[in-house]
Amino acid sequence: MNENATCMNETLPVSPSLRVLQLLPLIPRGLVVSYGQLADLAGLPGRARLVGRILKTEDTGNLPWHRVVSAAGRLSLPEGSEGWHEQRQRLLAEGVLIKGNRLDMRKYQWQPDLMAMLMLMEH
Repeated sequence: MNENATCMNETLPVSPSLRVLQLLPLIPRGLVVSYGQLADLAGLPGRARLVGRILKTEDTGNLPWHRVVSAAGRLSLPEGSEGWHEQRQRLLAEGVLIKGNRLDMRKYQWQPDLMAMLMLMEH
């Protein structure tokens, strides 16, 4: 293992919930990530459902939880529910165009520079 890998592993929080919740504020306004992408960024590859459970059970009130959508660009909350309307309104307010229950992931998916993101997480 190289020295940089050791340093990066030491700075990651142990809790999967904490990893996910620390990444949410880094998602820029007007952009989104999928549950799977957020899992990958949090060092939890293949754990999209875990990310969904974390967002459902943890206190995300002050975090931009609305920027997490399905891999197909769909709002994942039940259509017509209070949460669905809130997510839709927040995304629209950030300039994200939603047609029906879907947004264009090619246009709105956040593609972070991983080195910049790691630097942001250290501060």
